[in-house]
Amino acid sequence: MSRLDWAVLDAAARENALQRATQATSRQTTEAVADILARVREGGDAVLRELGTRFDGVTLPSLEVQGEEFDSAEASVPAELRAAMVAAMRRIEAFHRAGMTQPYAVETAPGVVCERVIRPIARVGLYVPAGSAPLPSTAFMLGVPAKLAGCRETVLCTPPRRDGTADPAVLVAARLTGVSRVFKLGGAQAIAAMAFGTESVPTCDKLFGPGNAYVTEAKQQVAQSGAAAIDMPAGPSEVLVIADSGANPAFVAADLLSQAEHGPDSQVLLLSDNADLLSRVEAELAEQLAQLPRAEIARTSLLRSRLILVQSLEQAFEISNTYAPEHLILALREPRAWLDRVQAAGSVFLGDWTPEALGDYCSGTNHVLPTNGAARAYSGVSVASFQNFVSVQSATRAGIDAIGPDAVTMAEAEGLDAHANAVSLRLSPAVARQDDRREARG
Repeated sequence: MSRLDWAVLDAAARENALQRATQATSRQTTEAVADILARVREGGDAVLRELGTRFDGVTLPSLEVQGEEFDSAEASVPAELRAAMVAAMRRIEAFHRAGMTQPYAVETAPGVVCERVIRPIARVGLYVPAGSAPLPSTAFMLGVPAKLAGCRETVLCTPPRRDGTADPAVLVAARLTGVSRVFKLGGAQAIAAMAFGTESVPTCDKLFGPGNAYVTEAKQQVAQSGAAAIDMPAGPSEVLVIADSGANPAFVAADLLSQAEHGPDSQVLLLSDNADLLSRVEAELAEQLAQLPRAEIARTSLLRSRLILVQSLEQAFEISNTYAPEHLILALREPRAWLDRVQAAGSVFLGDWTPEALGDYCSGTNHVLPTNGAARAYSGVSVASFQNFVSVQSATRAGIDAIGPDAVTMAEAEGLDAHANAVSLRLSPAVARQDDRREARG
């Protein structure tokens, strides 16, 4: 990791220090993804199989997981893992159920009622990564809120293994959340299949899930084309740690490495006002890195990561809010006292005993979070992400009499005479008399 002193950096150097790895390669990624999307849209299943052979190293006779593969997965997942998955799912459900938005109605004027009703998105597509590491936890993070929202149909895509099967734990997680349609598709081609539809894969209204730079770019391109909505930009993982002099350097190093091992394009940052802590964390990183099976992946990630000395913790929070991290760990003596300073982050972890890995798996919060600075405007996945909120209004004759003149005045000010007329007709005394006669006859 590079070690920087924020105080001596000029504006350009500070901007460069906070640049994500994916930002430097975006043009190449954009062009490659655009080609994949166009090919899948035109060629359907045949192109999906071709790309599967090219990228996943396996040619599949059937893209969709069949019942016997689900059954085989159930039999192969160890009981201890299944129990942990079920326990995690229950916590995730408890957290998401508690945060569900409720419909409401309010009388804004006598005789005028405005409401908001909630409807599930009809068909949603979930992407569960499984490239260098399968993520059954992501199936819970997406499948649980989709089920709570009441989506009519849920489709899940996950990359196949070299033997042509899907990861068994991912399949068990899918079945536990009620997802029965799973396709062995990965990368940008999976996003294309769910957005455009193919002979096998149904077209989805909204797509969800994290992924590498290609998956994230594919989601953004299909959203821009109007083919499907998406949850958010949720790309390569990132974490920013703000630590004081009392932080445990072994804990901090472990938290940094837990994100660095996700992929070579992940990014980790440590901000501290204590130079000695930075040195101790640096030593811990070297020691712990040597013990990791995924050391090479983490080492590549660390090449683009930073240890930054700041002048104060207040400055650290200013930098963090500018960066808007996916994950923010406050390794501070009184972390909750600093929480109000957090303005932009996907998920926050308070104190020494709350590693980010808890949120990845089983604390209950969602780990599908905005990356690449999107936390300035986006939030993590929730039940509301899988719902539409429809406004409804109704007015009686007394109601339009009360507020109609305001509408007429405003419409005329905007030069929209037809708008004004639509209200004025209903305010006409002649219309009112006709309405009275109809009511008397009825």
